[in-house]
Amino acid sequence: MRVAFLGLGIMGRPMAANLVKAGHEVAVWNRTPGKEPDGAQAASSAAEAAREAEVVWMCVADTAAVEQVLFGKSGVEEAVASGAVVVDSSTISPSATVQYAGRLRARGAEYVDAPITGSKLGAESGQLIFMAGGAEETLARLQPLFSAMGKAVFRMGDVGKGQSAKLAMNLMIALTYQGFAEGLTLATKLGVQADKLLELINATMVRSGVVDYKGPFVLRRDFSPNFPLRLMHKDIHLMLDAARELRVKLPGLETVEEIYEIATEEGQSDLDYAATIALLEKWAGVEVKGVPA
Repeated sequence: MRVAFLGLGIMGRPMAANLVKAGHEVAVWNRTPGKEPDGAQAASSAAEAAREAEVVWMCVADTAAVEQVLFGKSGVEEAVASGAVVVDSSTISPSATVQYAGRLRARGAEYVDAPITGSKLGAESGQLIFMAGGAEETLARLQPLFSAMGKAVFRMGDVGKGQSAKLAMNLMIALTYQGFAEGLTLATKLGVQADKLLELINATMVRSGVVDYKGPFVLRRDFSPNFPLRLMHKDIHLMLDAARELRVKLPGLETVEEIYEIATEEGQSDLDYAATIALLEKWAGVEVKGVPA
C-alpha cells in the first residue's frame, strides 16, 4: 500500500520502518528532519507525504500537534485524496478526535483513531497492540498495516473510542506503577531488599504487567525513556480533562498528577515515567536498590 507516515519519534520511527520491511511504499515526514528509516522516502511537508497516499498514518506528541499536522500550513487536509484513510496512533483528546474526523470526512477521507500500547520495544519488534475507533470495514482495509506493526487490534467502537480506551489504560498504568513505587519505597525504608520484594510480588496476585516490565529497570536505576514522563503527564491531563467534561471524579489520579507536576519541576520530563520513584526516595531519605533477576 502507499502510506504516508507522519511523526518519527520513539514509537513512530520503528513503526514506519516495519511498514517498509513489510513491502509497503512509505513516504515519511517529521518536524525535525533526518530520522527517516532506510527505504522510506522523505517528504518536505505533511501535505507532500499525504499526496497520493492511500493511508496517512500519524504518531505525534499531543492534540495540538495532531491538529497542526492535519489542518495547519502544508497539512494533510490540503492534499489528502478522497477515499484515503487517515489513522492517528497518537494519544490525544477523544472529543478533538471526533471533531477532526468530521472535518476530514467532509473531504471524502475516512478516519480511524488507533492509539497503541507496547512501549518502545513493542514498536521495534512489531508487537504493538492497537485499540481502534472506526468503521469495521475501514479497519479490515487497514489490516495489512496493523499486521506489519503489531500483534493485535481491538476495535473499541466508533471514532473516538480508541482514544477513550487508551486514556483508561494509561490511567491504570499510572496508578499501578505509582502503587508499586510507593510499596518499594516503604519496604526499603523498613529494611526489606527491593529485589526480594519483587520476587514476592511476582509469586502473588499483586503481580502485573506493569511491575514485570518496570521492576527490572527500577532495580538497575535505568530511567532512560521507554515512555517519557512528559508524555505520561500529558496523558494524565487528557484523562482529567475528559473526566471534567463528563463530570467524573478521579481522586487517585488527581493525587498522582501532583507527583508528576513536581517531577516535571525537578527536571525529570525527558526521563521514563518510572523516574517518579526518585521523588518518593528523596522524601523518604532512601534509595531503592536491588539486583534484577
